[in-house]
Amino acid sequence: MVSSVAMEEATDVRRAIDAVWRIESARLIAALTRFTRDVGTAEELAQEALLAALQEWPARGIPEKPGAWLMTTAKHRAIDQARHRAMRAGKHRQVAVELEMAQQDASAPELEPVEDDLLRLIFIACHPVLSADARTALTLKLIGGLTTQEIARAFLVPEPTIAQRIVRAKRALQEAAVPFELPPPAELHARLESVLQVIYLIFNEGYAATSGDDWIRPSLCEEALRIGRILAELAPHEAEVHGLVALMEFQASRLRARVTARGEPILLGAQDRSRWDRLLIHRGLLALGRAEALGQRPGLYRLQAGIAACHARALTPEETDWVQITAYYDELAKLTDSPVVELNRAVAVAMAYGPAAGLELTDRLAAGGRLRTYHLLPSVRGDLLARLGRRGEARAEFERAAALAQNGRERALLEQRAAACLGN
Repeated sequence: MVSSVAMEEATDVRRAIDAVWRIESARLIAALTRFTRDVGTAEELAQEALLAALQEWPARGIPEKPGAWLMTTAKHRAIDQARHRAMRAGKHRQVAVELEMAQQDASAPELEPVEDDLLRLIFIACHPVLSADARTALTLKLIGGLTTQEIARAFLVPEPTIAQRIVRAKRALQEAAVPFELPPPAELHARLESVLQVIYLIFNEGYAATSGDDWIRPSLCEEALRIGRILAELAPHEAEVHGLVALMEFQASRLRARVTARGEPILLGAQDRSRWDRLLIHRGLLALGRAEALGQRPGLYRLQAGIAACHARALTPEETDWVQITAYYDELAKLTDSPVVELNRAVAVAMAYGPAAGLELTDRLAAGGRLRTYHLLPSVRGDLLARLGRRGEARAEFERAAALAQNGRERALLEQRAAACLGN
């Protein structure tokens, strides 16, 4: 009979292995991809190394360098596979080459350019040949180290759906013969933009879930931040990378204050700012400083980080510099043709210059029709109409917003705001 002490020790080892895997898996898969030239094979080898750890470490103990142990184990398996393939094909010369590689790799795994490998893997996971959904799932799997079950749970999607996306993504990369290398200089900026979009999409789904009953999913925010911080270390001279990290740090600092104990949303102006995480705000300011110090023209993420910094620096809602925020949105509007940016700009204008000025801008957006299914347009119009004392019109807008909202918590909040218009 297994004692409770032994069971606890086994559980502790399993937790330690899980922690090591979450930390080391991306680097392991990256190095194995360079070695095998195939993401799918690399992930399979990494999983085999993890399985070996689960079998051996509980009895032998966790090695002093667990990451190196996993790397060596996986590479030996890769070389064994290559040797067997070569033997079957009668390629005896290739067998000798593989054996020589085995000796080199087993003796000096720490000498490989792990950082370069990891950066290449991030660009592969976010390759334009993949759909946005596939890029997101593959990035969380390869870089975040999440299981398909964890990804499915986070996005409220059936696990088989996520598994199929990942399988198709790896097949698409293989069929397109995507090389394990960084994009050429002429393509680097455009490809980096795709990487940043994927990371921010993951973060936003955690910060304001598009569907389901939970308004926030902090685990997704944490994964996006972790991947963003890794990317910032790997690409220290890219201002937009630091800008995105700063933006996510600022936004994440408010997570604890965004919902009640029962998970109900709390809007920005009503949040208890003493619950904002000052450490994350400090980290955000440092990242924004790094972006600014590079002297590059402000881009999409750096400008949004500037807006978030204005909120982070204000100890009370009244101290918020809405004029500066409006200026940031003016710059954002020049960079994008996004009606969502224009809607946010309308909010800033309303806060800086009065609700009537903001309402004029939202009226133009409503007339344009590009946001006709976007629930936040009638939500913003409802707020501005309520501030102007036009309660009946405000109620109709909140009801329209609630009907369009897909997230249960957000829908309930909008219905409450509509009902509040009746009581005034």
